[in-house]
Amino acid sequence: MINPRRDITITRQCELLDVCRSSLYYHPLPVSPTDLARMRRIDELHLAHPFLGARRLARLLQREGDQVGRCHVGTLMERMGIAAIYTKKRTSMAAPGHKIYPYLLTDVVIAHPNHAWAADITYLPMAHGFAYLVAILDLYSRKVLSFRVSNSLAADFCIETLQEAFHRFGKPEIFNTDQGSQFTDEHFTRPLLKKGVRVSMDGKGRWIDNVFIERLWRSVKYEDLYLHAYESMRELKAGLARYFGFYNTFRPHQNLDYRTPDEMYFGLDKQKRAA
Repeated sequence: MINPRRDITITRQCELLDVCRSSLYYHPLPVSPTDLARMRRIDELHLAHPFLGARRLARLLQREGDQVGRCHVGTLMERMGIAAIYTKKRTSMAAPGHKIYPYLLTDVVIAHPNHAWAADITYLPMAHGFAYLVAILDLYSRKVLSFRVSNSLAADFCIETLQEAFHRFGKPEIFNTDQGSQFTDEHFTRPLLKKGVRVSMDGKGRWIDNVFIERLWRSVKYEDLYLHAYESMRELKAGLARYFGFYNTFRPHQNLDYRTPDEMYFGLDKQKRAA
């Protein structure tokens, strides 16, 4: 919005827009290669030991020869959008003013496709940078219904993912998330409520409720992401599309009696048995 070529001075433009003039000259520093390597290792350790906080992760990194401090590890974890998983007073923090919905899956048996969906966000290391992935999962079949990647944690890419899932697969009876600001944003919850979907959010002591999608993150990273070290967002999106195609249609799941998510979601296994 600030245009240095205009007749009006930059100082006056900043006054009119209520913008700090010094912010025009600030360019955020890129993440250093050292910190990118640390974030990759923190992600691996977090997947293996999700109950470890910044203090213990720092100790593990120090044992590996990286003399990084606990505070810096905490800063990197915050940037990655991850935190130690344990029962605590509050889970993911919603933005001030965002409405929190009650948890609705207590003692609920997920009995059919589109009974309940879940969504979550995870950090993705790349060869030269990182991104964030959001995915929507059908809890009955474990099918990945839609996904998006983004270089920021803004709510927009979550809303696009939700709209795609609606367009391709209809709607669930219950939609469950954590209390992250992306999911408590009114622009995200409004389409759900408009379609009559019951919104559910993990609350106190409910840290294990997204266990199925946490398992998905582990599969994505160990079976695809860590093997390829994608160079760009374009490569990352193409690689994830291939992987989720494999995950949904070909990869058998032990917890599904070695059926695929597509077989469970579309009832293809029942059709085969009937034939």
